[in-house]
Amino acid sequence: MIGVTETTEPEVNEVADAPTTPEEWRVFLERYGELYVKVRADERELVDLLDEEQLDALDQEERVEAWLGETPAREEALAAAEERLGVRFPAGLRGFFLASDGWTRLDGWVDGVHPCDRVVWMRDSEAGGRVTEIYASISGNEEVVALFRRSVEIARGEDYWLLDPTDVGPDGEWAAYEFTPKYGDTTKYPSFSALFRSGFESMEEDED
Repeated sequence: MIGVTETTEPEVNEVADAPTTPEEWRVFLERYGELYVKVRADERELVDLLDEEQLDALDQEERVEAWLGETPAREEALAAAEERLGVRFPAGLRGFFLASDGWTRLDGWVDGVHPCDRVVWMRDSEAGGRVTEIYASISGNEEVVALFRRSVEIARGEDYWLLDPTDVGPDGEWAAYEFTPKYGDTTKYPSFSALFRSGFESMEEDED
């Protein structure tokens, strides 16, 4: 396991509803990884993610801890990303990066969360720019195109995770969106934490 600053952490089962601090994110992400390998990962992924001892434990339906993230971001890297984008990340997003600078597996059709140095305005990413141009060429898409142009792309796969720094809640968190190009749907969440947690809750339901 990757070392973290020594602090008092919540009990293993106490997963924050909306993780904000690095410590809360660490507990949440550890539980997320445990659920992912148990509920979502296929056989090929399991071989990539787990060693033989862990695979045997999983076969025995024992608890398996799997860290699917990266090393924590340094404050200097966060500051550089914020300067590059011209924004100050909200506390929940900063807490995530200070716990794990990116994430490699997610529930749904998103490959993973970008490390902070790869967070980009959707309009400026190669794929995001193409999507924005396509939607802008079709009448009636003005509202969603405006969202694309003002949002940062925090994660991408077949679908996108977007954060809107112009839509700030009373807790200081940015509104988050899951955008599904295949259907042209956008689903709004109050924060990055809430969007991340939606996949966690889906896996919890399947675990039961």
